[in-house]
Amino acid sequence: MVLGNFVTDIGIDLGTASVLVYVKSKGIIIREPSVVALEKGTNKILAVGEEARCMLGRTPGGIHAIRPLKDGVIADYDVTAAMLQHFIDKVCPKPRVFKPQIVVCVPAGVTSVEKRAVLEAAMEAGAKKTSLVEEPMAAAIGAGLNITEASGNMVVDIGGGTTDIAIISLGGIVVSDSLRVGGDKFDDAIIRYIKKMYNMMVGERTSEEVKIKIGSAYPEGQEKFIEIRGRDLVTGLPRTLNIGTSDAFQALSESVVAIVEGVKSVLEKTPPELAADIVDKGIVMTGGGALLSGLGKLLAEETGIPVHLAEDPLSCVALGTGKILENESLSSIRSSFVVGSRSI
Repeated sequence: MVLGNFVTDIGIDLGTASVLVYVKSKGIIIREPSVVALEKGTNKILAVGEEARCMLGRTPGGIHAIRPLKDGVIADYDVTAAMLQHFIDKVCPKPRVFKPQIVVCVPAGVTSVEKRAVLEAAMEAGAKKTSLVEEPMAAAIGAGLNITEASGNMVVDIGGGTTDIAIISLGGIVVSDSLRVGGDKFDDAIIRYIKKMYNMMVGERTSEEVKIKIGSAYPEGQEKFIEIRGRDLVTGLPRTLNIGTSDAFQALSESVVAIVEGVKSVLEKTPPELAADIVDKGIVMTGGGALLSGLGKLLAEETGIPVHLAEDPLSCVALGTGKILENESLSSIRSSFVVGSRSI
């Protein structure tokens, strides 16, 4: 609920690539990249979000733009806390009547130390109470799955830093796995491939553009090309290069195989009755990585199970958090998958 600067409940999808903030009764009101620009030496924050993302790879000597989260967990605690503070201040400006209660989504496989880091960062950013929710659970709710029934649901949430795979039934996770493979690994793979095959160095934003426009997990259809620019490693001079879908497929194949094997591994551990449910219902893919062309078709072919892409894969985790905040009937489920909380 929002009334002036009075905010009671906020849900945060604290992703490696982007941060989505859901405010109760308002919906998703912030969708920004997880990037912070700092002044070297003083570590003074100069920009956060989209403004900082535009600086990646283009900053002068006195400024550096960083991603404070890596592989789904906090890599730089102080910068993450400052980034959270920035987004909370945008939603709930100071002076605050009351401190907000915050629910933060984290990957299913995080350690207790990593959970504590997220909790501490949120509390330092100004939360009254912070709870952690496992991402595949929030993603399943956001995708519209009925997780409370005695039936198996399978969700594959491919984010920027991690891929969370889970079998959910009766409001709980039965089997799960969290792979340190996601959109960022896709980008890194493209950078390495272009460097190895064409002796050219490209930046993160260029590799992301290649992934989005011609990236493919399944070799089919007409070859598409994209023109990219980078630095020639032999001459040291700027260079233009045309690369095609087949290049992107080769670059991404290792990461894609890791995801497919992870899905198979979880299915192998699934109880028979739940496995039968999943054969009927299919696998639901969420997260930005689920938009990779051909990935659903490859998963369906490798597992023999239908694969469905969620209606709004990029927002599923944040929407799921929002449904938890909005829907009183989910309050009992919420307490069952809160993995930690602290009040001040």
